[in-house]
Amino acid sequence: MDRPITLHQPPRLEIGTGAARTLGTWAEGAARPLVIASGPTQQYVERLGLSGDVRVIDNVPPEPDIPAFEAVLEVARAHGPDLVVGLGGGSVLDVAKLTAALWDSPQALAEVAGPNRVSGRRTRLAQVATTAGTGSEAGIRALLTDPETKSKVAVESPYLLADIAILDPELTYSVPPAVTAATGIDAMAHCVEAFTNIRAHDLIDAYARLGISLVGRFLRRAVENGADSEARAGMMLASYYGGLCLGPVNTAAGHALAYPLGTRLSLPHGLANAIIFPHVLAFNQPVRPEKTAEVSAALGLAGAGSPEGLLMAAHGFCADLGVEMRLSAHGAEAPALEGWAGEAHAIRRLMDNNPRDMSVEDIHDIYRAAL
Repeated sequence: MDRPITLHQPPRLEIGTGAARTLGTWAEGAARPLVIASGPTQQYVERLGLSGDVRVIDNVPPEPDIPAFEAVLEVARAHGPDLVVGLGGGSVLDVAKLTAALWDSPQALAEVAGPNRVSGRRTRLAQVATTAGTGSEAGIRALLTDPETKSKVAVESPYLLADIAILDPELTYSVPPAVTAATGIDAMAHCVEAFTNIRAHDLIDAYARLGISLVGRFLRRAVENGADSEARAGMMLASYYGGLCLGPVNTAAGHALAYPLGTRLSLPHGLANAIIFPHVLAFNQPVRPEKTAEVSAALGLAGAGSPEGLLMAAHGFCADLGVEMRLSAHGAEAPALEGWAGEAHAIRRLMDNNPRDMSVEDIHDIYRAAL
């Protein structure tokens, strides 16, 4: 409790059905908005009520790499925006953060990679989430894939924080059930990994508990009925709480193990984390029994008193939501797993947060169990 932490939050949060329509009023006076979206999310641009010379980029791919970001940056520099709007899931929101910070900056991406290296020049930034998973709208981090190394480039800075974040459950109605499930489990993983982290803090624990509880109450409902506004709003709030957990505490082994699955198999971030989540939860149970018991109770996991029982229960929870949990079904082959284990083990910014030491062989065992 007495360890100093810093918690960043967007100065304005709009949440609720129809909240997307508030952006136009907030953004009044912006003459050249740039909306960064993806194919599925560009349909919501008109709901934002923006005026002026609005430019829309609608081709941000899932798990964007550096060339994809540089293509967005080129368009931004040609447009000269006085407002950048991220409209999408975590990949889109991360690209929007970096675009707002770098389009009019002398700094290159390589110069800002890591913590607290962004100079501070930034265009106004609005983040409008269309999924309930990453919580990127709440945070100060952005991730891109380096296509040469197949690793994640992480930028962390308070200058990536949105001026306004908008959580409108209507924008998530069209998210398919399987994606709803995977991104919802990712939101939960953010909360759980922060909750059981060696850097855990009482303030962040409170947000984590709220997020885990909301997932337990609303994820299944959101999967079964995409137009359940209360469930969708509950999951967006859970995702936001997960994003708050990331700033001061961050994730741990679960996300480290998920990253090679994203870069090597091109798995969406949420799906990669959903596959890994039960395995790391069970692995850490012996050193975090009380907190793991809280997680199990919130999710209604029966028979979770031992690591073996917990693994089965948590795996069943994810699979019952419609997540394909077998890595082999996503193209993974056994000979590649050892190399991926080494890659995951090398992500020390996350692995060093894990409450239980995890060797390369431990990671290899988890990948084999998930195959």
